[in-house]
Amino acid sequence: MTPQFNRGPRILLGPGPAMTSPRVMRALTTPTVGHLDPDLLKLYAEEQELLRYAFQTKNEWTFALSGTGTSGMESALTNLIEPGDNVLVAIHGYFGERIAEIAARQGGNVDRITRPLGEIFTVEEIETALKAKAYKLFAIVHAETSTGAEQLHIPQIAEAAHRHGALILLDTVTSLGGIPLKIDEWNIDAAYSASQKNLCSPSGLAPITFGPRAKEAVEKRTKPVNSFYLDLKLYSAYWNGAHAYHHTASATMHYALAEALRELHEETLELRFARYRKVAEALWSGLTNIEVAPFIPLNYRLPSLTTARVPQGVDPHKVRARLLEEYNIEIAGGFGSLKDLVWRIGLMGQSNSLENVKILLDAFDKILNTK
Repeated sequence: MTPQFNRGPRILLGPGPAMTSPRVMRALTTPTVGHLDPDLLKLYAEEQELLRYAFQTKNEWTFALSGTGTSGMESALTNLIEPGDNVLVAIHGYFGERIAEIAARQGGNVDRITRPLGEIFTVEEIETALKAKAYKLFAIVHAETSTGAEQLHIPQIAEAAHRHGALILLDTVTSLGGIPLKIDEWNIDAAYSASQKNLCSPSGLAPITFGPRAKEAVEKRTKPVNSFYLDLKLYSAYWNGAHAYHHTASATMHYALAEALRELHEETLELRFARYRKVAEALWSGLTNIEVAPFIPLNYRLPSLTTARVPQGVDPHKVRARLLEEYNIEIAGGFGSLKDLVWRIGLMGQSNSLENVKILLDAFDKILNTK
């Protein structure tokens, strides 16, 4: 039989997965080993140090869960929340709402504060909400994938949360490896991410880090974590120390993530951030020239993920279909109320290049000017 996916690579310019480098692709072909093989355990140790570099942390509980970014979100929430705990979630997009839903399913008493799509919070708004009651946990998205907005003032927000007795959980799915993120310096208690965006590896692993306060909260629980699979104490026993069996992890996925993290370390965070910014500015300028203006204001616009306004009278879904069918380019549509109003364009990992920006802008120009 002819393989269904016997085709060349797409130009992936959506919100993830990003295109992977030749080095990562080669790593995926490495012969697999058992999940407790000594060589794999050595790789885990290296991978942990590389993740600590990416997160800018020294946290002992720093590793990659077997699952997508949502497994990182759910693991963080199920470990930190016990039934009856007060939880405050700041929502400025789709994924903040997902945090709130999962927190409620864990039995948390969830309060929400919201901003319209495309806007971010002030420190004062969050501090006012934190004063309402004694919250155990405050959660917020650092880089909102649905809108392309970066939540600013994270260090000040973390300080406010701690001043009012709450732990702070940060969603870094679209920020880790793409924009500055300093877990220890900013006093972030817990954060999670995903392998397929700025870390430039295939989907399937969820990096997570828990600091001393978050770790203590888990260890002081009065009831076991609701999920066996996502219990971070069990994960820690698998990754650290005696490497106690927990689940059958995919060696192949860890080969890929470790190689992608090596590439990040070799480039350095600072140079990657600068490269992302340079390429994003070329995209923003080009979009403006063809009257497809960025949706998010410049001061908190993500370099790795741009939302572009759909011109009046244009069917965004037909344009996306033509980009895919005629130019082999994938971009994404908007979420919810933004569904017909914006396109989401990702410049992450191997996808982040001036060449890809030129290819996309040329294709957009041809499609939008087709009579």
